[in-house]
Amino acid sequence: MTQTPNNLASDSWAIADLLRGDFRQSQYGRIILPFCLLRRLECVLEASKEAVLAEQQKVQDMNLPEEAQEKLLLRATGGLSFFNTSKMDLSKLGESGIKANLETYIQSFSKDAREIFDYFNFAEFIGQLNDANLLYKVVQKVRTIDLSPTAVSNHDMGLVFEELIRRFAEGSNETAGEHFTPRDIVRLTTALVFMEDDEALTKPGIIRTIYDPTAGTGGFLSSGMEYVHELNPKSVMRAYGQELNPESYAICKADMLIKGQDVSNIKLGNTLSNDQLYSTEFDYMLSNPPFGVDWKKIEQEIIDEHNHKGFDGRFGPGLPRVSDGSLLFLLHLIRKMRDPSKGGARIGIILNGSPLFTGGAGSGESEIRRYILEADLLEAIVALPTDMFYNTGISTYIWILSNKKAKERKGQVLLINGVNLCGKMRKSLGSKRNVMDEEDIATITRCFGNYEIIDARELDKPTEQKSNRGRQSANPKTEPTKTFAAKIFKSHEFGYRRITIERPLRLSYQFSDERLATLRFESGALNAVMKWAYAEYCNGSVAWSDTADCPHYGDLSAHQDEIRRYIKLHFSDLKEKQIKDLLERSTWTTQKTILLKARQLQQSIGTEQQNDMNDFDDVLATAVKAQQITLDAKEKKAIGDAVSWKNPEAEKIIKKIHKAKADPIYGLFDGSKESNGAHKGKVIEYKADGDLRDFENVALDPSKTVNAINEAYFNKEVLPHVPDAWIDASKKDNKDQQIGIVGYEIPFNRHFYQYQPPRDLAEIDADLDAVSAEIMKLLQEVHS
Repeated sequence: MTQTPNNLASDSWAIADLLRGDFRQSQYGRIILPFCLLRRLECVLEASKEAVLAEQQKVQDMNLPEEAQEKLLLRATGGLSFFNTSKMDLSKLGESGIKANLETYIQSFSKDAREIFDYFNFAEFIGQLNDANLLYKVVQKVRTIDLSPTAVSNHDMGLVFEELIRRFAEGSNETAGEHFTPRDIVRLTTALVFMEDDEALTKPGIIRTIYDPTAGTGGFLSSGMEYVHELNPKSVMRAYGQELNPESYAICKADMLIKGQDVSNIKLGNTLSNDQLYSTEFDYMLSNPPFGVDWKKIEQEIIDEHNHKGFDGRFGPGLPRVSDGSLLFLLHLIRKMRDPSKGGARIGIILNGSPLFTGGAGSGESEIRRYILEADLLEAIVALPTDMFYNTGISTYIWILSNKKAKERKGQVLLINGVNLCGKMRKSLGSKRNVMDEEDIATITRCFGNYEIIDARELDKPTEQKSNRGRQSANPKTEPTKTFAAKIFKSHEFGYRRITIERPLRLSYQFSDERLATLRFESGALNAVMKWAYAEYCNGSVAWSDTADCPHYGDLSAHQDEIRRYIKLHFSDLKEKQIKDLLERSTWTTQKTILLKARQLQQSIGTEQQNDMNDFDDVLATAVKAQQITLDAKEKKAIGDAVSWKNPEAEKIIKKIHKAKADPIYGLFDGSKESNGAHKGKVIEYKADGDLRDFENVALDPSKTVNAINEAYFNKEVLPHVPDAWIDASKKDNKDQQIGIVGYEIPFNRHFYQYQPPRDLAEIDADLDAVSAEIMKLLQEVHS
């Protein structure tokens, strides 16, 4: 009877019973996986074993190099791409000398197969098992498992390996999702990528390439090959991939070896920093890169490629923030798309929600989205249900990209909301609690194939079972209806132009005693600690005075240890240089000098509040001259900052007078209409108040000019609310040099949001009354 992949995995994992006590739980997988792989290879080779051994006898006498011998021996395998020249198998290793026999048996594999076991560090575990007197027992257990191709297909064998990895990950506190993608997601993604080419793929003699830059155990590669083989058994699919984890790489390589693929196309290493297939383009690409993983370790290599190669490299459009490298994998795939003139390419990549909207206009993420949408590469995005992956329950999305869109799809993007297309698993696997069945997958693929708008329609899905623990509400909240919907947008509808809105700076000033008193202390990091030190020591055994010649002012030499202890407790963020500045007498005397000069200026200027800062420099210059003092630039700034403050009732601060034509939308105001007509015939530019600066996102519209769109939006949405505002014309897009910085985001959830009205207040009051009555009853029982 044919066993299910889960049963086979359970039988294989039973080897763990032999390992308990002698090995840590985290080591089980590193022993069980290579043994199962060894058994699978042995079963696959069984039919050609005698022919290979016979050919080996002939080849031995030819005295050929290893590479030449392998080519001759492969001819005897009946189409396989590996062999084993040992007369032994797992049932013939014997108990005596089993370690040496097993090592010899493994070394008798062809080079590619032999290398797989090296990446598992299998020889090390063979030695440990032998030392624990467990090697023979494990071998006897493994050899009884039937992993022959007639009993277990390549597809099911992939599922067995994935289940073993999942158990291994649970036992070693690793993440199964780092190694492979759940098969329901693999089937959906594969169907979406390949279905548009079904007709082309059925042609005789078709040859296509498939690539996964995060190959894991090879699930995507296998699924893609199976999909095409079902359509056209005579087609040729050549698989390429790269994987970072050595053990996952070994399983992927073994899987490709068994399928007859050229395993030299499966590479080990970091795809982003060391692309080992850098010059190759592909027909189909599938990937599930890690979610939210930073690329700090390879930051310099990525930045160098971006800066030095630009669009000749992979990362020309931009770089995302270091905390999430998902979009780097997407750019990597786009760079490897086969040119449309050579047939084009299609991509299916699974990403979390971050790449949809993270990063404002001009950011690396936004520029990457801009490149994809303006190049018309994005064909569709599918929102998946939550809790679909082994290592996370977050929202995830499948992006489908193509550089050979059908004519009717050009300039458009299909958004498919499939968040409710799933069912609950009987038993959760890590974070995976939901699964998509064939009908769910078909619903999405039909929608994509028809490329149609689907208004929200109710799905025949059971409602989620709520916990019955605790007190149940008499009027429970109504669960939203589970629906399925799809919408089509033009690519530019995801774009906007961020314009900067400025408002004038308005300042008042006053030479009051309170404001001048702040000049005694520095305005930066030392301000608070100087206030404390002054209050603590200015009236000490030697008092400080504000006379110009006071010899003790600022002298803290007698209190340094005490001050340092206090700073350590209350101002721990201060650096040593700042502490030394505080203890330096010149720091205090410099501030006192500014204070005394400000008091002299006060005698000429007075203490009245002034609401027009435009004449401040003239007033100050007159007072300086009258008091016969000098002010350097630093002193002038310190005094200006101390006596002035922002006041919405004050006059606007003039930055510059122009002779150009007035254009108030862009900050050039008619002087005859400003400042009571004092600047009649001139054009005024005001200083901008950074605290009042705002940004507006204006939707793109290719049918109109940029200025026309911006000005219409400004007149309608901004000017009625803030009449003194203007658009900063200096903030331009780096790419098109138009006013406003272009940004792109795909607010998926906003487009499919379903409004749920709040519960009626009477229902809420009734629930509260019921709870209150229940509490009172319980209290009465306690007191009775």
